[in-house]
Amino acid sequence: MNKLLQRIVFYIILVCSFNLVYSQNQEEQQSLAVILTQLENRYNVKFSFEPKTIEDIEIIPLKSDLTLNQAIDLLNTITDLKFKILSDRFIAISVNPLKSVQELEEVIVTNFLTKGISKTINGKVNVKTNQFNILPGLIEPDVLQIVQNLPGIISVDERISNLNIRGGTNDQNLVLYEGIRMYQTGHFFGLISAFNPYLTQNIDISKNGTSSKFGDGVSSILAINNSDYINNTTKAGIGGNLLSVDGFAKISLSENKELQLSARRSYTDLIVSTTYDSYFDRIFTDSELNSENDINTLLSLDESFIFYDFNAKFLYDIDDSSNLRVNLLNIYNKLDYDQIFTNSQNDFQESQSTINQVSYGASLTYSKIWSNDFQSSIQAYYSNYNLDAENKDITNAQFLTQENKVEDYGIRLDLNKTINSNTKFNSGYQFNEVGVTNFEDVTNPNFTSLIKEIIRTHAIFGETEYYSNSRNTFLRLGARISYFEKLKELRIEPRFSFNQKISDAIRLEILSELKSQSITQIIDLQQDFFGIEKRRWQLANTSDVPLIRSQQASLGLSYNKNQLLVSIEGYYKNIDNITASSQGFQNQFQFVNDIGAYTVKGIDFLVNKKFQDFSTWLSYTYSTNDYQFEELNSGKAFANTLDLRHVANASITYNIKSLKVALGFNWHSGRPYTKPLTNQNSDNAVIDYNSPNSSRLNDYFRTDISAIYDFILSRGIKAQVGASLWNVFNQNNTINRYYTFDADDNIIQIDNRSLRFTPNFSFRLNF
Repeated sequence: MNKLLQRIVFYIILVCSFNLVYSQNQEEQQSLAVILTQLENRYNVKFSFEPKTIEDIEIIPLKSDLTLNQAIDLLNTITDLKFKILSDRFIAISVNPLKSVQELEEVIVTNFLTKGISKTINGKVNVKTNQFNILPGLIEPDVLQIVQNLPGIISVDERISNLNIRGGTNDQNLVLYEGIRMYQTGHFFGLISAFNPYLTQNIDISKNGTSSKFGDGVSSILAINNSDYINNTTKAGIGGNLLSVDGFAKISLSENKELQLSARRSYTDLIVSTTYDSYFDRIFTDSELNSENDINTLLSLDESFIFYDFNAKFLYDIDDSSNLRVNLLNIYNKLDYDQIFTNSQNDFQESQSTINQVSYGASLTYSKIWSNDFQSSIQAYYSNYNLDAENKDITNAQFLTQENKVEDYGIRLDLNKTINSNTKFNSGYQFNEVGVTNFEDVTNPNFTSLIKEIIRTHAIFGETEYYSNSRNTFLRLGARISYFEKLKELRIEPRFSFNQKISDAIRLEILSELKSQSITQIIDLQQDFFGIEKRRWQLANTSDVPLIRSQQASLGLSYNKNQLLVSIEGYYKNIDNITASSQGFQNQFQFVNDIGAYTVKGIDFLVNKKFQDFSTWLSYTYSTNDYQFEELNSGKAFANTLDLRHVANASITYNIKSLKVALGFNWHSGRPYTKPLTNQNSDNAVIDYNSPNSSRLNDYFRTDISAIYDFILSRGIKAQVGASLWNVFNQNNTINRYYTFDADDNIIQIDNRSLRFTPNFSFRLNF
């Protein structure tokens, strides 16, 4: 099997290399005026506009197989102008009123790695999923999988719900969906993004130099949004893969109203696929659900797993100067796991286990233009997250119930003032209240615990954005002042972003920030929630969980010319006031709590070359990530559990007409773990360990490949078929290692394996 797959990959590389040699010229962008003339001739229509409206706008020519409505919809998105179909013959073009006051962020790198990814002048990376091309191993624009192709972003354990950005833990990422703070980001307990990729349109990723309007997220900000403009056209799509089916619709209700809907549901409770088997084994094999099977004989197993999500967005343009946006969200995961087995005395035992993970969210945003130089918006949101697990040992009448619940609501006011053509000032106020409930109930023996905590936060923020007359220099300087009521703590946090164009090809970037965060995830016991989703949310307090604080600074240099991008960025990151229980130790520190910090120093390197039909890139990160706790390891520094010294990715994408192919290689050095001492103290009921995190797992290596083909099924119906292979060579990667006792009190080694060879297939229809 491996030899066959190796040959397939070899031939694909050979074909790609052959085409690469003969590729000569990148498809150049053309002025919008030229493209409009082409469209007028193609569709026999006439565009009406003021010349200054389309001045200096350049885009890549549109494909000739698009319908008129599809072409207009695409132009609405990529130009941020308003194209209004007046009749079968005439189309009016105007500036989107709410974009005329506040200019779009300037893009300095387009098609970053692949089409649809760009980098802006303030340091953010932007992903437009509707323009997304292809990446290795992906056949759908899964937003949290896409970002892992960016330097400095990886999931050490392959779960997108554990996204590690420059050595940080996932709970240190602020994930916003239409302004709603998300405490659950994945399906299948972290292997699939919980956000429907066909309604999501825009993702902004900030690793440093964040705008002062954002609090929390000491590692990063991921802001996810659907389309925010009314297109006056109705379109829909349905599709599925080997795990789920989904559909979406954008429904034009009137000239100034639109409704966007999307829904997705797994069919894993009805049909089991190879993809499902791979995912299930990855998540559940080493969980507590199977711990009894190590000492008992399993007789029967009945499992049922489902997930679904639903999104709705209502758009209402009240008039030319104001609009209203309303969003609703629901995410759901459920596992039922029933077992019957016999123990060493041949007694029958039965257990029933259930785990539910559910999120609800809503947001409402009102925006208003007061004058040509002043704009405001106000947003209110509500987020609810609930994780509960129940285990019933029927034979012994023992019952366990665990629950972790988060309720978060808030309001934010944004004010934007244009001082002159070079300077803007943004300011505002934000209030939010977060409540966390942790509940545990045990019978036989009886034990009940209920803890609820609340934190209210007030923040004011302001920042100035400045462009030089030549537009070669950009500077954003801001600060956020936050007061945490319960902690009685005031934080002043400056933010800084600077970009200088040195020449036509070379740019210098400097970013820095201070941040704080009042909520984190901890692990009380590795067995909590069956060891599947064992992290629980916990608020900062005045005793053992302090307010997390961060400092970041980075310096980057980039060269971008003739479709060649070379960038290098050095960074420093210090996260202080972390707790040992938030780090998931599985060694001598598993049951010890202490306050400490971790410091990351690293360099991100990227080279990206584009040809006519190809995009190739190589990214490499070198970093050191070390803990420093007050008491642990006698106060001496030691390697972070997430410390990956070397991370590299090499990929190539090929796009010709309706066919897209991508091939990628992922490698990183092994993560740290702690070995037991060779000579154990027999009088000890615990394992004696070597120095913490002093050993390393073997290197990780994975090859992925994917292909997408678009075709027209019939008039007005476009189809797409995709196929992907994850871990093509079925590499047996160990992503975590720890030690425990077996039934005879012998020390055994537990290895968590990566996702094995996993195929996937998708088919879609768009109307």
